[in-house]
Amino acid sequence: MKHLFRSLLVVALVLCASFQQAVAQQMQFPPLPVDKNVRIGHLDNGLTYYIRHNKLPENRAEFYIAQKVGSILEEPQQRGLAHFLEHMAFNGTKNFPGDDKGLGIIPWCETVGIKFGTNLNAYTSVDETVYNISNAPIDRPNVLDSCLLILHDWSNFILLKDDEIDKERGVIREEWRSRNSGMLRVYTDLSPVIYPGDKYADCMPIGSIDVINNFPYKDIRDYYHKWYRPDLQGIVIVGDIDVDAVEAKLKAVFADVKKPENPAERTYFPVADNKEPIVAIGTDKEVDDPSIELYFKQDATPDSEKNNVGYLASQYMVNMITSMLNARLSEITQSANPPFNRAASTYGNFFLSKTKEALNIYASSKADGIEGAMKTLLQETERARRFGFTDSEYTRARANYLQRLESAYNEREKTKHGSYVREYVRNFLDAEPIPGIETEYAMMNQLAPNIPVQAINMVIQQLVPDSNQVVIIAGPEKEGLKYPTKEEVVALLKGMKNLDLQAYVDKVSDEPLMKEAPKGGKIVSEKEGEIYGSTKLVLSNGVTVYIKKTDFKADEIRMKGTSLGGKSIFPDKDALNFAVMDNVVAAGGLGNFSKVDLTKVLAGKKVSVQAGLGATTENVFGTCSPKDFETMMQLTYLTFTAPRKDMEAFESYKSRTKAQLESAQANPLSSIGDSLQRAMYGNHPRLVLLKPEMVDQINYDRVLEMYNDRFKDASDFTFYFVGNIDLETAKPLIAEYLGALPAINRKETFKDTKMDIRKGVYKNEFAKEQQTPTATIVFLYSGKAPYTLKNNILLSCMTQVLDMVYTEEVREKEGGTYGVNCIGNLQKYPKEQLLMQIIFQTDPEKKDKLAGIVVDELKKLAAEGPSEVHLQKVKEYLLKKYADNQKENAYWLNNLNDYFFYGMDMTKDYTDLVNGITAKELQKFAADLLKQGNEIEVTMTVNK
Repeated sequence: MKHLFRSLLVVALVLCASFQQAVAQQMQFPPLPVDKNVRIGHLDNGLTYYIRHNKLPENRAEFYIAQKVGSILEEPQQRGLAHFLEHMAFNGTKNFPGDDKGLGIIPWCETVGIKFGTNLNAYTSVDETVYNISNAPIDRPNVLDSCLLILHDWSNFILLKDDEIDKERGVIREEWRSRNSGMLRVYTDLSPVIYPGDKYADCMPIGSIDVINNFPYKDIRDYYHKWYRPDLQGIVIVGDIDVDAVEAKLKAVFADVKKPENPAERTYFPVADNKEPIVAIGTDKEVDDPSIELYFKQDATPDSEKNNVGYLASQYMVNMITSMLNARLSEITQSANPPFNRAASTYGNFFLSKTKEALNIYASSKADGIEGAMKTLLQETERARRFGFTDSEYTRARANYLQRLESAYNEREKTKHGSYVREYVRNFLDAEPIPGIETEYAMMNQLAPNIPVQAINMVIQQLVPDSNQVVIIAGPEKEGLKYPTKEEVVALLKGMKNLDLQAYVDKVSDEPLMKEAPKGGKIVSEKEGEIYGSTKLVLSNGVTVYIKKTDFKADEIRMKGTSLGGKSIFPDKDALNFAVMDNVVAAGGLGNFSKVDLTKVLAGKKVSVQAGLGATTENVFGTCSPKDFETMMQLTYLTFTAPRKDMEAFESYKSRTKAQLESAQANPLSSIGDSLQRAMYGNHPRLVLLKPEMVDQINYDRVLEMYNDRFKDASDFTFYFVGNIDLETAKPLIAEYLGALPAINRKETFKDTKMDIRKGVYKNEFAKEQQTPTATIVFLYSGKAPYTLKNNILLSCMTQVLDMVYTEEVREKEGGTYGVNCIGNLQKYPKEQLLMQIIFQTDPEKKDKLAGIVVDELKKLAAEGPSEVHLQKVKEYLLKKYADNQKENAYWLNNLNDYFFYGMDMTKDYTDLVNGITAKELQKFAADLLKQGNEIEVTMTVNK
């Protein structure tokens, strides 16, 4: 069959005034230019490179190498070795051998603040493998040269030593163990059904555990030498760089990478068409909730036909279709007894394969609602195919699209390196066009208004063919749970055109968000804020406002409003109601608008506001474009004064929540979370571990009553605004809306609810049936610690040092886990305390040994302190992160809140404090925590 580009564009675009002349001229669409700001070149050996100077973040750069190879190219005896090779790229290369000859890639990167897993990473998929060094501090001597050298080594000089391969087998086994979920098993089992006779039938990147355990060294070297070669590699470098200088360096560094002789052909394997529907049904005991995926396949657009205006138009039209379908599916989800918990549509690669594209319509359902969910998906798909979309739906979808495009255009001088990197990687791997935002903005603002809804409705007919249909149903293996048979699914598909359907009716109100403005208050005081170059306003109703104008982003203003009280104000008996308050209240919408109607009235705007109840505070969060600031103020006013009661929305919330909670019980990891909470807080009445049977006990009226109590007095609220905010424009709107918020001038603070973490030593080990035997171990250490900036820094140092130690001792030396994760938190309210959590998964047979190593290394830190090497690496990262944060609106919003809520300046002397941390101080910090003797250990293992 014809690919989508031709089959729909030729027909649909004749309706578009902008394209009538192009269509008449033998269907030749104008070519798209390539963004003039990126330099694209090719070396004689076949390597492609993209280099771009970009301003932000300053003194930083991104270094990527994308490879047009993945697990699809493995031979049967190599299953999993593409992914294994990705791991080996970090375990020794020509210039970073990682032994007594010199530092390895990870240790060297950490010396300059490039953190493994955060700034240094890679991924392997079916058709591609991509490595990255991100946020590299190129103002440091030799960093740029060294990063180029790492790319060079990844290209052609990975050592693949025998002993390193053997060490990595254990790490890969544990990654397989941690990722071998119910859904992955189902997808793996169903791939031969989805791709009958095709190469994609057996190509999951994690591969075969038998191969991982036993493959001879030659097999991975064969894969490497056959496929890692310059003609299949693209280098992408974007940053605060001199393009000419970097290009010259790149050419010199890669000069010894040889052009391959008689290279193997890189085949992109086809996917066969299917006249009759393909139905794949799979179950597993650990699948959470049943899901249905409908695919309507199309041939992929050839790379040669992507770089023109017609392709841009086709992408736009498909975007409109999925946006409008998603809006309809979301509306159904909000109904009182929805047929699914969530549903969405996308257009892109067909399942694992990029040689076929597909419209994918997906839903997850209640355990007993699989057939009903599928029928609804088919009905809505057929409704769209048969009747198309309405003018009003299209107007909203187009407005949202153009708003996002405008936002990207407005941010063109503030765009960060990573955004460009992602574009160029996709251009290299998939030939996706890169015209640049200026060109795309100009073209689409002319093109989109000239593509009528009739053209869109012709396209949806092409997107839902009567052949090339694939259905994937996955769900829990559970006694008494029935799934439709293949024959029943086929009958439903074949009956689509005979469904008794009516056209969708778009219920649209022309009512404004607020019919009339409130009687505003006044600004009674304006002066320089106490800190961070802010301006302080005090309003007539007592509301305090701090405004910090920045130029970090052109199209962003962030807001937070907060006051003391939160959940702590309410009695223990209301624990269930305040635990679910945020979601229950949000489900009802605001003012005269349901949640669905609210999305309609806000079409074309970049704005959001949401309320949240914390343990000790009630909060309002918001973000907007400068042009939508008044809308954000209106939403904030309604959030305080007009939460909307909607019984249908509440019933929908209950129905979906019950289904999700019932499904979650199939996932063994839900048990570890509940057990840890119970270990921490025992049977405290405020601890709510929500179960399906509890949902019907939620009292909607009481939830709204408590919410209204928390937001009926704004006199003790402090609001912070950070971003591209014009003070003189904002002040009258702040006075009008925030100044009109209700105020009763009550004096209150939060209460200590005595919900204290268990003291002393406590252990709980329990067994759970698991399909992949896994031990999950959590350690929690707690104790008193003053809430100071230095202690915050020390805690960060401690967790990061431990991460490094555990990576070396537990992951690399023992091959015992994919990773050990350390998380620290310093709290001030309701009382000052420190929490540190250590989590990892492993083979149940190894759990005791590895848990012993984890504890011993923590005790060693408390007894001897960290190595100077580890401590210096952490300092480098903290200082780099601190420098990067200076240009982030969210960072300064949090700092304002911290200053006035905690009484702490999180920036004062930060650099000096970090530089001044000593190994002895960190040793004492860890020792002081352990001396308090509070250790909780929760282990979930497998039934034997």
